[in-house]
Amino acid sequence: MAKKQFKTESKRMLDLMINSIYTNREIFLRELISNASDAIDKLYFRSLTDDSVQLSHDDFKIDVKIDKENRLLTVSDNGIGMTEEELDKNLGTIAKSGSRQFSAENETDGSDVDIIGQFGVGFYSAFMVADRVEVVSRAFGADKAYRWQSSGADGYTITEAQKDGVGTDVILHIKANTDEANYDEFLDAYRISELIKKYSDYIRFPIKMDMEHTRKKEGSEDEYETYTENETVNSMVPLWKKPKNEITEEEYEKFYHERFHAYDKPLRVIHQKAEGTTSYQALLFIPEKADYNYYSKNYEKGLALYSSGVKIMDKCADLLPDCFSFVKGVVDSEDLSLNISRETLQQDRQLKVIAHALEKKIKKELKDMLEKDREKYELFWKAFGLQLKYALYSTIGGQRDLLEDLLLFTRASDGKLCTLKEYCDAMPDSQKYIYYAAGESVEKLNMLPQAEMVRDHGYDILFLTDDVDEFLMQILHAYGEKEFRSISGNDLGLESEEEKKEHEEKAESGKPMFEAMQKALDGKVSEVKLSSRLKTHPVCLSSKGPMSIEMEKVLAAMPNAEKAPKAERVLELNGDHPVYTALCAAFEAGDTEKLGEYAKLLYDQACLLEGLSVDDPVAFSEAVCKLMQ
Repeated sequence: MAKKQFKTESKRMLDLMINSIYTNREIFLRELISNASDAIDKLYFRSLTDDSVQLSHDDFKIDVKIDKENRLLTVSDNGIGMTEEELDKNLGTIAKSGSRQFSAENETDGSDVDIIGQFGVGFYSAFMVADRVEVVSRAFGADKAYRWQSSGADGYTITEAQKDGVGTDVILHIKANTDEANYDEFLDAYRISELIKKYSDYIRFPIKMDMEHTRKKEGSEDEYETYTENETVNSMVPLWKKPKNEITEEEYEKFYHERFHAYDKPLRVIHQKAEGTTSYQALLFIPEKADYNYYSKNYEKGLALYSSGVKIMDKCADLLPDCFSFVKGVVDSEDLSLNISRETLQQDRQLKVIAHALEKKIKKELKDMLEKDREKYELFWKAFGLQLKYALYSTIGGQRDLLEDLLLFTRASDGKLCTLKEYCDAMPDSQKYIYYAAGESVEKLNMLPQAEMVRDHGYDILFLTDDVDEFLMQILHAYGEKEFRSISGNDLGLESEEEKKEHEEKAESGKPMFEAMQKALDGKVSEVKLSSRLKTHPVCLSSKGPMSIEMEKVLAAMPNAEKAPKAERVLELNGDHPVYTALCAAFEAGDTEKLGEYAKLLYDQACLLEGLSVDDPVAFSEAVCKLMQ
């Protein structure tokens, strides 16, 4: 019995399998079961036109057996089987494209390339857990069976063997434990059944195993006995392959809870079957609540990817854009090109087509929820609205068309959430801009003196309370033809030409006093000026330039805050307020000391109104007390 040598490519692959350390050894079982399923498929399709097969669909199965004592794990099928020549051809070389590229890449950089998770490896993955592999196979229509044996890269033998029925037995001699790896787990029935459910639950033929259970002994109250039962451990029919009209809401929820270990109810289920240049089936869920680590670096997005019911990847990140990373679900397609290299799969053209289609579908479902089930959408927004905002900001508005109409903001007039379209639809004809105010809370924003003039004109204001909001407004710049304007910005565009002229004249006459006050504030503000936005309040802070005071607050809370840019603060005075009269009186009397004290007091007051801390609380307190004496 002469030993045959593997082809060069196969030998290099086996060397890698045997000598490399993989964290994903468990994948071997999926590969062997997939091969078994393929073999059954071939014989089943043959049975449709060949009466000599004498097997119906219900007769086909895959058996998994464990022999702990002899450290054997066997995967058997009653599929098409292999002849001696087929054993030599199929198991003596890798007949998959991409293996040369894989070998070249591995040899070039010496890295431990992760080939696990793709089908190019197939049968050879068995050597990750077995020090010897036997394959006993009898082809359909053949009288003889043959045994293929190998202990690894040194080669293999093929001899005649005894096998009663058609099909293939793959017998793995499981390795002994080492300090680095525990191979005993692959001789544990519950661990094996767990792996079958994880990777091969939707293989369309039953996978059977002997499973041990415990029950009370008959006639006994406290004695138990162990019994063994041959069970089907896979569910066979994926929920996403069933017609939607045959699935209840309870079944969708059960799948969502069990599959994703979720405790909430999905806000929306997206069950899609697409046919065309690329065909796929998808079952997606929009959660009600964010995972505990959703907004952390540890969160891993992605959809489970299947091909013909066999899991390829647990989380395929390329199927979801970052903005929709909260979506959970599965995608199943028979059109994917499955190669050894994981990178090849991730850049697969069909995968990109599917991802683009899913993006459009998710957007459509969210828009539908927004328009037809507002209560649910607002629950969604509470959990994931921040993600949509960050996605727009991080792409510098690149996903504007996708996300702009999904945004919600709090409306000042009634405290309710509204879309940008809803805000614009409610605007008076005279309103030119979309006004907004950014701050820590709606309550504080409601008290801002800068809002007085906007409200006096009958215009609503959007309250922005997330850190990213004001940065987002600068990126979006406008909605349709309506430009965004901050109520704390330099120009609100509310004055008529006559009012502007009157304001400019008064501002010009007060210019010497403003310069004196700016000097007294010693660099705290870049300008002191007459305000056109105040009605009842004496003073407020605004900013000029691209950096607002609220942006400064956000950046100040980040690491390396000392390097963060500062807003150009402007102290605005209400020319119609009694305080302004007092300022003018002090200036005209030449009392620069009093004017300076007033300027500092008003600046501190403006800071408090803006939610900023006072530079010197003691000095502020003393100045207030001095006024009362």
